[in-house]
Amino acid sequence: MLISQVTAFIRVSALNGIAEFAATQNLAIEQLLEAVELPSDALQYPESFIPYRKFAALLDAGAQRTDNPLFGLQFGLHQGVAALGPMFYLIRNAANVGEALNELSRYFHLHSSSSRLRVTQEGEHALFHYDADDVKDVPSHRIVVELVVGTATHLMRALLGSRWQPQALLLQHAPLRPPQAYHRLLGITPQFNAPYNAWVFDAKLLQAPLGGGDPELRKLIQQHLDNLDRMAVQELPSYVSQLLRDLLPNGRTSIEQIAEYMDLGPRTLQRYLAEEGTSFQQLLDETRQSMAQRYLTDSTLNLTHMAAMLGYSELSAFTRAFRRWYGMSPKQWRVQQAGGSRQLLRSPRGSYCD
Repeated sequence: MLISQVTAFIRVSALNGIAEFAATQNLAIEQLLEAVELPSDALQYPESFIPYRKFAALLDAGAQRTDNPLFGLQFGLHQGVAALGPMFYLIRNAANVGEALNELSRYFHLHSSSSRLRVTQEGEHALFHYDADDVKDVPSHRIVVELVVGTATHLMRALLGSRWQPQALLLQHAPLRPPQAYHRLLGITPQFNAPYNAWVFDAKLLQAPLGGGDPELRKLIQQHLDNLDRMAVQELPSYVSQLLRDLLPNGRTSIEQIAEYMDLGPRTLQRYLAEEGTSFQQLLDETRQSMAQRYLTDSTLNLTHMAAMLGYSELSAFTRAFRRWYGMSPKQWRVQQAGGSRQLLRSPRGSYCD
């Protein structure tokens, strides 16, 4: 069972530059992360995943707190192609624009599990579509669409330079601001309430060559993305364990809380874990054991504080669990480990080594 098959997820790299952009809007990124209940260190792991709903909610929180409905579009324009990571280097080494966009379409699900990019041709017009049918019930989905518009603007300029002169921009949603506000940012007034989201441009541009490509580098990046595709994202138990490590210090330890974070029902999460041969309680116990060992070895936290950071309401509950794991109390284990370390530092004559 893979994460992308469970619910809609998006890579944290899609938030590349959000802290800097938020600062330009007089907004602290910590406020946005807290508003959608993302860990304070979530942005430190760009290759990890967050639920699409939380990603969209974060952008919406930014729009609400700054009273700026075009927060998503402006962030996309600020961010540029950096959010695409290795996919941009793959397409930049393609032979021509059409091949580049097709490569991006092929691998985009590795970036956002519920979204699709595709290129179609209607006579003399090429259409570069963005589809996300599975998440259209997310209230703030249209803010994400506009972020993609901003990113795609930079992408097409990177590929075509001054030749990028789109004939139209189609958006399914109603305008979030007066249309002239969009024109100031994009140089074009979108057609709103359209049947789909797409840039429309001259189909001849699909044949425009991309100079300076490195076929060998492109092959290596393609192999890397193919490996990611075979692995998809992460296996579910590993992902739940990572969430527990992030959320335990904040006191969120129940299956209900973890399932809510993942945009799942508790029974659904438990069923998926059972299919992988484990359970939520087993993962919680294993994660607590691993974290307890690390805290006792690497920190000087007192045991009461440590118990709280591991999600135990009382020190006695932590002590009972620890005895079950190691056959001794946390205090005894810490003393034993400290004694062992001192022995390792002693020379055969009993003096300490340098």
